[in-house]
Amino acid sequence: MSTSFTSVTCTALSFAWPDGTPVFDDFHLTTGPGRSGLVGLNGSGKSTLLRLIAGELTPTGGSVRVAGEIGHLPQNLVLDAALPVDEALGIAATRAALHSIESGDAREEHFTTVGDDWDVEERARATLGRLGLGHVGLDSTVGELSGGEGVMLRLAALLLARPAVLLLDEPTNNLDLHARARLYEAVDTWSGVMIVVSHDRELLERVDQIADLCEGEVTWYGGGYSDYERALAVAQQAAERMVRVAEADVQRQKRELADAHVKLARRKRYGQKMDDNKREPKVVMGERKRQAQVSAGKHRIMHAERLDEAKARLADAVDAVRDDDEIRIELPYTKVPPGREVLRLSDVRLAYGARVSGGFELRGPERIALVGGNGAGKTTLLRTIAGELAPVSGEVETHVPWRFLPQRLDVLDDGLSVAGNVARFAPAATDNAIRARLARFLFKGARADCAVGTLSGGERFRATLAALLLADPAPQLLMLDEPTNNLDMASVRSLAVALEAYAGALIVASHDVRFLDSVGITRWLLLDGELRSTTREEVRTALEAR
Repeated sequence: MSTSFTSVTCTALSFAWPDGTPVFDDFHLTTGPGRSGLVGLNGSGKSTLLRLIAGELTPTGGSVRVAGEIGHLPQNLVLDAALPVDEALGIAATRAALHSIESGDAREEHFTTVGDDWDVEERARATLGRLGLGHVGLDSTVGELSGGEGVMLRLAALLLARPAVLLLDEPTNNLDLHARARLYEAVDTWSGVMIVVSHDRELLERVDQIADLCEGEVTWYGGGYSDYERALAVAQQAAERMVRVAEADVQRQKRELADAHVKLARRKRYGQKMDDNKREPKVVMGERKRQAQVSAGKHRIMHAERLDEAKARLADAVDAVRDDDEIRIELPYTKVPPGREVLRLSDVRLAYGARVSGGFELRGPERIALVGGNGAGKTTLLRTIAGELAPVSGEVETHVPWRFLPQRLDVLDDGLSVAGNVARFAPAATDNAIRARLARFLFKGARADCAVGTLSGGERFRATLAALLLADPAPQLLMLDEPTNNLDMASVRSLAVALEAYAGALIVASHDVRFLDSVGITRWLLLDGELRSTTREEVRTALEAR
């Protein structure tokens, strides 16, 4: 991998979705070797930009130029379960040719296929081991891996290919703490161009610079995420001071314009009085009146222009202040009385081996964190409670209305609007009521009419959360599977705020301990073959030890 002349350049880039929704207009970006963290609110175009750079989308204007090979890890990775691991790694043909040569087939085509890559299997196994997949055989299939292991497998394929430009879109989604540590090591040793979109603060602390994508423009900040936060805070403080200065200037210009009107009226009354008394010749008085009118008019115009300029400066100052809206909702009908039985599991054995021995009860508005390593069965347990999977044995009883938010966010109809999807879950609600509620989830006006298929990952999450929480009947048990995947940090904070308004029972499966702390967890459960109660401190120790 040569990095000498590696770069990514976007020039006058424009892009709009087929329905006409604009994403970029005259967008410019240039970056060379080094690790860049791309941040911005959900819907700002981060994933779209990576897809444009990767050549998966075609610009409607301008150009994207990449010097060097590109490797792209998409946000929503889908791998064929039947695909052999060596094919997923991109080394199947080389392996086959190598094995043919080793068995005595010396045809030239096999040597051409192998080239200089005689140690391909050793490199592949070393790369898998480096990423915590040393137990994965090259002849096994993708279907034998967990979702997090699938992400690491795709990363292993990219590292084996040695691209000059590596694009990572939310790479820590579905990864437990152990896998995240492996990913961090891979990022630390990367020497080419890397652009990473992530809500993982620890990952963003490891980049060389932060690119803040806001309203179609990128602003660069040196250092990691903490450096970016400090610089942004200083800039926002300065912007807020400029707003106060500009507001004071507008008020001053308004006063001066009002004074100009008072002086003009005073002169007009004086001139009329002189005219009435006829103290001067009519010609002189006429000329004096004309000059006074011209002078007053110029004075009034000057002050009006100054006021317009002050208002324009105020508008610019206001635009410079970030206004990142937050979800604000009230959910009174989700309340569960203390002590009421919500869920009971009795000697449940799950489809893929994990089990809940004896009995487990959830009562009242408890907030449960469900944690465990990749492949431990957290998603399987939630799907079993939701009735999507039947337990191998045992019994699952739910005693209140419930909703399940899956990792893949596939409960919405892509062809319907956001409002249309919410109407599916609350058919008795009026259109006005739906739109009023959606506005609190930041889908205001025309945004509520956008097709779900055009939304970003974070917007899709918000739409899904809105559909579930506004459902009829209101859910008194809410199950969330890795809810912070695809969310920027502002949206993670918004989700925590939204869950503060939720008064029902909550089960959250997540690897994000920081987020779990923010939603007021009352009980921690560790699933690692068996489901058992644990503590926050034991959770972190257990996950890091895997």
